[in-house]
Amino acid sequence: MKKIILLFATLFSFFALNAQQQNPITWVASYKSISATEGEIIITPKIDKGWHSYSQKVTADGPVPTSFKFTQSKQYTLVGAVEESNVHEEFDKAFDAKIFIVTEKSAFKQKVKFAKAGFSVALKIEFMCCNDQMCLPPKTTDLTVKVQ
Repeated sequence: MKKIILLFATLFSFFALNAQQQNPITWVASYKSISATEGEIIITPKIDKGWHSYSQKVTADGPVPTSFKFTQSKQYTLVGAVEESNVHEEFDKAFDAKIFIVTEKSAFKQKVKFAKAGFSVALKIEFMCCNDQMCLPPKTTDLTVKVQ
């Protein structure tokens, strides 16, 4: 009996460790200057084949939407909301509904104004990702981008 319990404990530990290591989406932030006092933070996902994430648009039947939280600072001001591009609507098997999907070609942009360049902007991204067989719990990622 002890051997069976040990076997199940070992298998459970292996699957739990494997699930924790799974990270099919990483995010990259870059900065693009618009003028001497204005720029754009561009956030793009790097997504493993077969996986996807979700739009900022909330849907009643859907997953946790992607969200962005910028650390407040006196060095810059956010201009408007985060804009998304190359997000498309499709049927998602995981939620049995039409949902706005984020793929590797998607981008999120946040305009910023400032008096003087030469600082960093910190932000948090909360997102959820799925493939055709499963969804991972929502995750939060921290990013920093230099404004030069």
